[in-house]
Amino acid sequence: MTDSQALSAEIANIKQNDQAYKFIRRIFRSRNVVIGGFVLLIIVFMAVFAPQITRYDPAEQFRRNRLEPPSAEHIFGTDNLGRDIFSRVLYGGRISLQVGLFSVAIGLSIGTSLGLIAGYYGRWVDNGIMRLIDVMLAFPGILLALAIIAVLGRDLQNVMIAVGVSSIPVYTRIVRGNTLSIRETEYILAARALGLPDRRVLFLHILPNVMAPIIVVATNGIAGAIIAGAALSFLGLGAQPPDPEWGLMLAQGREYIRVASWVTTYPGLAIMITVLSINLLGDGLRDILDPRLKI
Repeated sequence: MTDSQALSAEIANIKQNDQAYKFIRRIFRSRNVVIGGFVLLIIVFMAVFAPQITRYDPAEQFRRNRLEPPSAEHIFGTDNLGRDIFSRVLYGGRISLQVGLFSVAIGLSIGTSLGLIAGYYGRWVDNGIMRLIDVMLAFPGILLALAIIAVLGRDLQNVMIAVGVSSIPVYTRIVRGNTLSIRETEYILAARALGLPDRRVLFLHILPNVMAPIIVVATNGIAGAIIAGAALSFLGLGAQPPDPEWGLMLAQGREYIRVASWVTTYPGLAIMITVLSINLLGDGLRDILDPRLKI
C-alpha cells in the first residue's frame, strides 16, 4: 500500500468514526429515545428476570386470597382465582413482547422482500404485487387478522402469524416507494452496468439505503402488534387460559372491575406504558434518522 493509499484509508476511517460519534451523540441528545429506551429496557429486564423478581408462579392459585387488594404479600393484589397479579403481569410481558417482535419480524421480512422486488423490477411484477397489496389493504388490519385466525385456529402462534401478515402492506409500500427512487441513482445504474446479479444489487446496494424508514416503522409496529395481540386475546382468539397474557387478563378481570379494579388496572397500565415507551423510541429514531431534521 502506497503512502497516498494509506492516507486515504486513514481519512476514510476518521470520517466513519466521526459519523458514528455524531450518530451516538444525537441518540443521547434525543429525549424521546432516552426516556422511551430506558423505560422499555426496564420492562424487558423485568420480563426476562421475572422468576428472580417474584416468588410466585403466575398460575399458582391461593383460593383463600381471592380478589385480595394490593398488599405487602401481593403488591398488585390477586385475581378471582387467587393468582398473584404482579407475577402474571411480569410473565405476561414475555408473551406480549414476543408477539410484538415475531409479528413485526414476519411482516418486515415478507413486506421488505416484496417491496424490493416490486420497486426494482417494475412493470408486470410491480403491478401484480401491488394489486395483491391493494386487496390486503381493502380489509382493516384487525379484520384480516380475525380471518386468518379463523382459518388457522385459536392459538398464540397463529396470532403472531395473523398480526404479522396484516402488517405486510405497510412495509411493502414504504420499501417499494424508496426503491423506485433509489434504482435510478448513478451508483445503482453503475452496478447494473457492471453486470452484478440482481440479488446482490437488491440486498447489498438498495436495501441498506431503505433501512432508515423501515427501522422507524418496525419500531412503531411492535407497539401496534402488542395492542393487536392483546385485543385478539381479549376476544378469546389468542392466548388461552391459564397463560398470563395482558389482553387475556383484561378479559378475565372485566367482570370484577367494580369490586376489584386492580385486576384490570395493572395489566392495562402494563400495555399502556410498554406501548408508550416504544412509540417514544420510534419517534426519537424517526427524528434522528430523518436527514431533514437535526437534533
